[in-house]
Amino acid sequence: MTSSASLPLPADAKPDPKIAMGWLHTAKFLTTAPELKHLPRIDVPEIAFVGRSNAGKSTCINTLTQQHRLAFASKTPGRTQSINLFSLGKQGVTDAVLADLPGYGYAAVPKEAKYRWQQVMGNYLQTRDNLQAIVLLCDPRLGLTELDEVLLDVIRPRVEEGLKFLVLLTKSDKLNKTDAAKAMQIVKLQAGGGDVKLFSSLKRQGVEEVAQHLWDWAHPKEKPVKVPKPAPESPADGESDPQASMPPAADLA
Repeated sequence: MTSSASLPLPADAKPDPKIAMGWLHTAKFLTTAPELKHLPRIDVPEIAFVGRSNAGKSTCINTLTQQHRLAFASKTPGRTQSINLFSLGKQGVTDAVLADLPGYGYAAVPKEAKYRWQQVMGNYLQTRDNLQAIVLLCDPRLGLTELDEVLLDVIRPRVEEGLKFLVLLTKSDKLNKTDAAKAMQIVKLQAGGGDVKLFSSLKRQGVEEVAQHLWDWAHPKEKPVKVPKPAPESPADGESDPQASMPPAADLA
């Protein structure tokens, strides 16, 4: 894999969802890692998708990348127990990576497996150096659960340090406008900051908007640099200032 850190875009670059969607369509399976130590060290931005089992992570990734089977959705919730990475970038040059983390909270998973994955995910979210952003997916009919709030507590220190964070309310097509608005308000309060978006793979609600978020995170814009105005030149040593030596206007009359 050839990787390249994204160069900053010009500060005046305008958002273009078509570019973002085309970029996401380049996604390819990179690797799967049952443990953190098996993840490759990558020097490009990594964006992690997390959430409870059946929150719709795989469907969301497949919709954003416009690929039907890129992220595999197991028929048995909680079955997937690995971190799956997908590379992004044109002409064989990787400029970002998507990480699909195992779903959590499924009751049928043995306690030992739950505990092990809590440790793996916690370590990943706290220590992955190139982690640029986190997308937390949840069912708006349930809101953020206790396990989601535990995850928020884990990542809060990194969010305060600048880690990007987005909550996606998946399956929003199952709610009417009133219920969707209420769900947005509740989750915003629960999340205590960060962006919250409605998302529906079926109706394609929020797809281009989220794609633009991912593109912007992986391709940050240059910060405009203010150039200070030059200070007025002072007379050189030994030279007199002609303005200073002139008498006041009244004396010239």
